[in-house]
Amino acid sequence: MKIKIINPNTSEEMTDLLRNYAEPLIKNNIELQFSNPDFGPESIECYADEYLAIPGVIEEIIKGERENFDAYVIACFGDPGLLAAREIVEKPVVGIAEAAMYAARMVAPTFSIIDVLERSKYLTQGVIKSYGMEKYCVSIRTTELGVHGGKNEATSEYLEIVKQCRIALEQDKCESIVLGCAGFIEYAEPLSALLNVPVIEGVMPAIKFAASLVELKYKNSKINSFKFPEKKEISGYDTINQYFKSKYENS
Repeated sequence: MKIKIINPNTSEEMTDLLRNYAEPLIKNNIELQFSNPDFGPESIECYADEYLAIPGVIEEIIKGERENFDAYVIACFGDPGLLAAREIVEKPVVGIAEAAMYAARMVAPTFSIIDVLERSKYLTQGVIKSYGMEKYCVSIRTTELGVHGGKNEATSEYLEIVKQCRIALEQDKCESIVLGCAGFIEYAEPLSALLNVPVIEGVMPAIKFAASLVELKYKNSKINSFKFPEKKEISGYDTINQYFKSKYENS
């Protein structure tokens, strides 16, 4: 089984972080490839970043189709381009925010999200609403670390996340924590041990869910909402346009 994990921003440092954490935890029967677009924003912290990242995500999925991947993971907590990706392929596509929230719901009645910037909070609220999770998410706490928190000294970054987790547990009475950034991936396990509650990052659940969908032979429904886009010219995006034309010719 081949699963492609797409970091939607252009930071190879972030891609390497995800690879170094996730690859050792995956069994031998699953091959992972980690990639990021070579154009778009270097981090995704607002709506403009998210929308500008989506064409790069789509191109990475098209490249994956040429290499015959079995499933895809979009490794950004906003799940940028997730529904569009499900339109252009039949294979499973899983977003890490979606995966993290569903995983949290399986182990706790409520959760709080530890997010990046305060300005990112409204974007995260939209993601929560789109998945019907409003009644389970009791709060969003922000760290002001930014997606590239690694630019901060690692210990201070970790301590700020611990601080916000404790506030969420003590004041908001959540019973699990969801980490709202792929860049926080390495903190889930130590935080779970420290706080004695489930602390969930989205990348590993997304990979596991994607693998399960492949094993179950579940594909994206193409009956209506996720059917392939209508035939039209896509100007300015050569890779995407060529892919669409090949689909139109074969339909």
